Amino acid sequence: MHVDMSHRVRLAAAALVVVAALALAPGAAAAWQLTKNGTVVSYDRRSLIIDGRREIFFSGSIHYPRSPPDMWPELIAKAKEGGLNTIETYIFWNIHEPEKGQFDFEGRYDIVRFFKLIQEHNMYAMVRLGPFIQAEWNHGGLPYWLREIPDIVFRTNNEPYKMHMETFVKIIIKRLKDANLFASQGGPIILAQIENEYQHLEAAFKNDGTKYIKWAANMAISTNVGIPWIMCKQTKAPSDVIPTCNGRNCGDTWPGPMNKSMPLLWTENWTAQYRVFGDPPSQRSAEDIAFAVARFFSVGGTMTNYYMYHGGTNFGRTSAAFVMPKYYDEAPLDEFGLYKEPKWGHLRDLHLALKLCKKALLWGKTSTEKLGKQFEARVCVAFLSNHNTKDDVTLTFRGQSYFVPRHSISILADCKTVVFGTQHVNAQHNQRTFHFADQTTQNNVWQMFDEEKVPKYKQSKIRLRKAGDLYNLTKDKTDYVWYTSSFKLEADDMPIRRDIKTVLEVNSHGHASVAFVNTKFVGCGHGTKMNKAFTLEKPMDLKKGVNHVAVLASTMGMMDSGAYLEHRLAGVDRVQIKGLNAGTLDLTNNGWGHIVGLVGEQKQIYTDKGMGSVTWKPAVNDRPLTWYKRHFDMPSGEDPIVLDMSTMGKGLMFVNGQGIGRYWISYKHALGRPSQQLYHIPRSFLRQKDNVLVLFEEEFGRPDAIMILTVKRDNICTFISERNPAHIKSWERKDSQITVTAADLKPRATLTCSPKKLIQQVVFASYGNPMGICGNYTIGSCHTPRAKELVEKACLGKRICTLPVSADVYGGDVNCPGTTATLAVQAKCSKRSPRAAQ
Repeated sequence: MHVDMSHRVRLAAAALVVVAALALAPGAAAAWQLTKNGTVVSYDRRSLIIDGRREIFFSGSIHYPRSPPDMWPELIAKAKEGGLNTIETYIFWNIHEPEKGQFDFEGRYDIVRFFKLIQEHNMYAMVRLGPFIQAEWNHGGLPYWLREIPDIVFRTNNEPYKMHMETFVKIIIKRLKDANLFASQGGPIILAQIENEYQHLEAAFKNDGTKYIKWAANMAISTNVGIPWIMCKQTKAPSDVIPTCNGRNCGDTWPGPMNKSMPLLWTENWTAQYRVFGDPPSQRSAEDIAFAVARFFSVGGTMTNYYMYHGGTNFGRTSAAFVMPKYYDEAPLDEFGLYKEPKWGHLRDLHLALKLCKKALLWGKTSTEKLGKQFEARVCVAFLSNHNTKDDVTLTFRGQSYFVPRHSISILADCKTVVFGTQHVNAQHNQRTFHFADQTTQNNVWQMFDEEKVPKYKQSKIRLRKAGDLYNLTKDKTDYVWYTSSFKLEADDMPIRRDIKTVLEVNSHGHASVAFVNTKFVGCGHGTKMNKAFTLEKPMDLKKGVNHVAVLASTMGMMDSGAYLEHRLAGVDRVQIKGLNAGTLDLTNNGWGHIVGLVGEQKQIYTDKGMGSVTWKPAVNDRPLTWYKRHFDMPSGEDPIVLDMSTMGKGLMFVNGQGIGRYWISYKHALGRPSQQLYHIPRSFLRQKDNVLVLFEEEFGRPDAIMILTVKRDNICTFISERNPAHIKSWERKDSQITVTAADLKPRATLTCSPKKLIQQVVFASYGNPMGICGNYTIGSCHTPRAKELVEKACLGKRICTLPVSADVYGGDVNCPGTTATLAVQAKCSKRSPRAAQ
């Protein structure tokens, strides 16, 4: 049953159940040609079919350029451990062909190596070629040089664009074919995507949009890769291309392909919200994601792809406009590749539950039982669903009562036994902590290089009547352009009254700027993700005679979406001087000089080779337009490394010549803090000794107070009620029957440290009605004092411990008013000390 979001209130609670008749559903499957030693990937309405075998797919997005290659094997292994059988990635055109005809497939850009690693882990892959991808990636993945092709219009029925798009797509496909990576060749890739979320653009381009999307589909199919092609957010996908859903709740908002012979595929199930500079913290709970996935499979879905499963980092200048370096840090694997619990574990348990129901889901016949005005049931696996976001309910299904919490689904693998509840989390929780590294203070000696003198008009080589477009000037090689102009004032032009001061007004297309008048700093200004254009207005001192205005304008990345992307602008637009005795002086058409990039960039002073080309001197804090550098050793151990940049302003950072990303501490969100102050430095970027950190600070900052930190998730927790079902591993399917493998079906709490670590401390333990989150639990009115003693006895010195969840064990009062019969524990893992090991 499809529930339209417009009826969400009417169907505030619903209960869904599916009955399995294990005969293959009728209808011919669409098959793709098999090549020698390859795999046939086919489909019908029920599912994708691999070599004649139906399968359900749990996929996760891991983008190869957003993590260093040394992290790929562990990320893929953790994804598989989390129950995934497929990895998805986009292909990023602008990193592979940064200049027309010049290609790069090395290091982080080695797509063949990435897909082969997926295959080595016995997993499938989905490749989304685009080549427009959006992805919060610079220019949506399109290389800058495309903008300079005569008469080009992106993503419409435009011959220049189609020619270059087809050329690149076929280059990528040839590279993948040459490595035998498509399933039809025996490789892991079972699905390929052309274009990306085009439906809203099709409306903008009208008939030309429709012609283009049909051309794109036919072009893709003509490449003969031997696997199905898909298009996301494209309801009327042409030809044999399968349309797919992107969103948070595709089980409720999407009816599936109009062609009833095609399966329901969910290509982007957003695990969080990508964040931009200026955004406050946000998250999506594990319970909400699990609810959406269970709902999707209950209505016939056959594949969900978590976007992202690991977001990683937008290194260097790769992020789209205003997008931060850390990307989907709230994903099941965080920016550093650490398990984010309970999200990772709760989804793992959901995947196990759905796999228990696989036969019913893939071969069963679906029917619906109404359970009341606001309830229904799909009838055998059963999905008892409560859409009400406020009230818990008790439902009667087939003569048995079931408690179903608000906004949740209970999965009955045999239409009798609850094996999983989306609102009942059995997985452990954890808390991420950051730890001071001694390398912060060791040899904390900073040097600086001034970005030379603020330039004047006569020093510029590019001169135009009006300020030029920043993108056209930089060609995406730098974030920065100097705009300079001069004007002459007579004594009569100056303000007569002492209470009047002249004001510089700079209107900009975006994204940020630093202004100087007569080489003196005047002020900074910036736009936002939603409103990139802005006005900088700052008071200044002028003089009789010639005055000089210089504005260092910068971009925070190129736009990544929308029609006519090739026409988007950035940089200075109009400039006026207000407060003069003679009135406002408009400098817009005064004649402007342009200097592209920074001296430090041109000399590459952030590299070992380039930093010797300038003279460095002892650093002074709080200087705009200043390069800073220091040396440091790699912190010991294996924990991820971050820089705490909270004492800086805005700029770029490099380690050993590699771009780490843009930082922007001075831009505070509505809660008064920077959107990102901790920045990931992969260990593979570092040497054991004598690493070089180089910063370019645009505004003001104190580099000597930057901290080097390491990251852990060693605070582990559990928060489980007696109302929780037993862990999903308490059951297995044998001979089409669900059988119990556990001694009993009571809920239990399991705490697990990472390898080589043991539980060394129990920080908190309470049974009754504890409250809070991992790292910040508090006891409730029904607290049992013996809980901590009992947990310590069971867990200390162990890597894994399992705890009963029972009032009898902890001496809980079942009649205590307000009790939730919940056990909450926080423990701390650490390596065993050498003395303890003796």
